[in-house]
Amino acid sequence: MAKPRPRRSMRFWLLVLLIPGVVFLLVVDGRNDYRALDLLIQDVYDDALLEPAKILENSIDVDRDGKLVIDPPFYVQAMLESRAGNRKYYRVEEIVPPLPSLAGAPTREMTGQTLIGMPGLPRPASLASLEGMPVIYNAMYRNDEVRLVAIWRDLHFNDQRRQVLVLVGESVDQRLQTRQELWRDSLFRDIRMVILAVLLVWIAVQWTLWPLSDLRREIRSREVDDLMPLDQEAVPKEVIPLVKAINHHIDLSREVLNRQARFLADASHQLRTPLAIMRTQAQYARREQDVTRMRETLDAIIQQLGRMSRLTEQLLSLAHASRNDPTPQMPVELAALARDVALLYLPLARERQQDLGWVDATEQGDNHGGESIWVMGSDAELHESIANLVHNAINHAGEGCSITVSAGSDGEYAWVSVCDNGVGLEPALRETVFSRFDRGSTHKKGMSGGGSGLGLAIALAYAQRNRGTIVLQDGEPNSQGGVGLCATLKLPAYQPEKDS
Repeated sequence: MAKPRPRRSMRFWLLVLLIPGVVFLLVVDGRNDYRALDLLIQDVYDDALLEPAKILENSIDVDRDGKLVIDPPFYVQAMLESRAGNRKYYRVEEIVPPLPSLAGAPTREMTGQTLIGMPGLPRPASLASLEGMPVIYNAMYRNDEVRLVAIWRDLHFNDQRRQVLVLVGESVDQRLQTRQELWRDSLFRDIRMVILAVLLVWIAVQWTLWPLSDLRREIRSREVDDLMPLDQEAVPKEVIPLVKAINHHIDLSREVLNRQARFLADASHQLRTPLAIMRTQAQYARREQDVTRMRETLDAIIQQLGRMSRLTEQLLSLAHASRNDPTPQMPVELAALARDVALLYLPLARERQQDLGWVDATEQGDNHGGESIWVMGSDAELHESIANLVHNAINHAGEGCSITVSAGSDGEYAWVSVCDNGVGLEPALRETVFSRFDRGSTHKKGMSGGGSGLGLAIALAYAQRNRGTIVLQDGEPNSQGGVGLCATLKLPAYQPEKDS
């Protein structure tokens, strides 16, 4: 036998779905912030590096003798001074011999003469495509990773063209330190945000599910016989459908219990009377000295026992028919079933001097060419329903009456009818007669109201368990100028050949 998987609570699934999602979003957002912060630091330091390079470029000029002179302002020299953790490098060189154009020119084959600054400072792979446009790049200089900017310029003097390249760089240590400090602050801030978000999600889930916990405590604290509906006002609107479903189930349970209570009360009342009668008859028989009268009393007791046996069987059948368990569904040939029931009750009808007959509606053309009448249901339960209809007719139609059992189908519904020409039943009583222990109009019954009043109730209960119903209509005309009663069991028809 497979071991059932443990069920997770709503709280577990909410936390499992929300917390990783929130953490993932915060991590992605933190990563994007780190990238943006890295670009911002790079731009700030590059702008600070570009400023002295532009000033150096603008400080280069040609004197009257055709020599290149550099006269940088004092604050440029201050900017180019090295500080702790931020070493500065610069170089100004003249390209000798000059090239036709420095726009986008590769620097590997260039030769130059250092005018000022540090020799050997690495050049970029190629220069910018426009004069004065900076090229920013990373390189290694004296085992130090540096960030450099390169700007080239053409100078013209007395029809001579001079080409100058300005290089300014700084170590990346200060950048890395600043980046690490900001990243550390951002990481701590994101961690605090993650913790806060997880805490808020936990509190929100707990707060949201709190009404369900209250609902559970309320249900568990109730007494066994407390079937009052739950309060819909004390729960969120998303839980109201659940509470309505529970209240609906409570109403059904209360209805079942009330029905069972009424059934037990009626059954106890119905059994108490014949038991008291038999006790009185037995006491009378014990005191009686006349054998003939004693036998008469014993015959009355046996007759009363027969009625009690029938009543007990009907009570058990009614209890079975009132269950809510599903009915086993299988194809049932309704006409054959009704014919078997008619044959079963033929001796009882003859004993009552009644004419019980069977009419095959399929042979009369009511079933579209003589096809079999099939329904889906329980063979035993449908048999019991038809049997109660036939027994009810035998018991109440009266002596000398005719009872006709027939079956047919109109394509959509199949039916079994039990019609008689007895005393009949008033139309106003045809709805209430399905109630338990309701004998209808007893003064009109040929048997003086004999029976327990359970036959039609049992027949209807079994019919409803098989998705059917029972309809009471006028029966055949009788000798008193009235009509008898016709009870028809209707069920949804079934065509096996179409479903195969």
